[in-house]
Amino acid sequence: MLEERRAKVLESLVEEYIATGEPVSSAAILERSELGVSSATIRNDLARLEAYGFVAQPHTSAGRIPTESAYRYYVDHCSPTKLRSATVRRIKEFFGDVHQELGKMLKETTSLIAELTTYPAVVLGPGLAGDIVRGLHLVQLGDHIVLVVVVTHSGRVHQEIARLAEAVAPPDLAKAERILRQHFAGNPMSQQEDVTTGVDPNSPVRAIVDGVVAAMRTVESDSRNLYLGGTAQLAGLWNDLAHVHNVLAVLEQESSVLAMLGEPGQGAMVRLGSELPLPDIGLAVITAAYDAGEHGTGQVGVIGPTRMDYRRAMSVVEQVSDGLADSLGS
Repeated sequence: MLEERRAKVLESLVEEYIATGEPVSSAAILERSELGVSSATIRNDLARLEAYGFVAQPHTSAGRIPTESAYRYYVDHCSPTKLRSATVRRIKEFFGDVHQELGKMLKETTSLIAELTTYPAVVLGPGLAGDIVRGLHLVQLGDHIVLVVVVTHSGRVHQEIARLAEAVAPPDLAKAERILRQHFAGNPMSQQEDVTTGVDPNSPVRAIVDGVVAAMRTVESDSRNLYLGGTAQLAGLWNDLAHVHNVLAVLEQESSVLAMLGEPGQGAMVRLGSELPLPDIGLAVITAAYDAGEHGTGQVGVIGPTRMDYRRAMSVVEQVSDGLADSLGS
């Protein structure tokens, strides 16, 4: 824990660098911090912060820039900005509107976040694991092929093909459908234990039930839709066009974006620089989980440079996650 004045110097350095993108002079820190001390005292504090690994000096005659450790200290000790009432109202009005289709709503949410933060935004849709099954239908497409149709309480319809080793007889298919409906109706799709209780393990019906449950696992794992918006914002975040292309290449890989999101936690979470599970290209990610009730859970977030306006971005991400939870959980 830094001594109070040096913590203020570090905070001022980080915020000035976020605002300008240029190495920060002791005079600029003195003006921003309003500490009322001499420039010599600020320079001495900067020297100590450099020794601690919080500050770097690109050139001997230049000002200082924050290191990754400085950003981490800043994030751990700063408070989210109180959003203007107009911004809060904009978010509430967005979620107050009627959104007919979940996917369209989540995609539009990325545009909202990108608009309010000026950073690319990501929304991970709720999975089906916690979504309640309302209907289940089995349609025979061939001797060994069955179409599994699952309708959830939230109105989503998902289809998957079950390929079976043995030829399917219509009476066995009808019996398997009754067993599956009885088990899943009113229960979450993740509740797959004991579905074959009382079913002869050597019967054709058991083979059909096992094949359908396997197909439902595929539906469940593939259902977490990822939405990305605001990538056009990247051009204004870095001066180096080649670096912009590198970042865009990362964002185009769904597996990389999912890895950056990581596991959800409480409130807004920040991962930056080498903390992210991918090559360090100067990125920071702010995420927050939202509880969508029977829809399951998901995440919202922004992706930007380590020189990000963390306080505002954290506030927007938290406010939007609350709005999503209220809208989908009601």
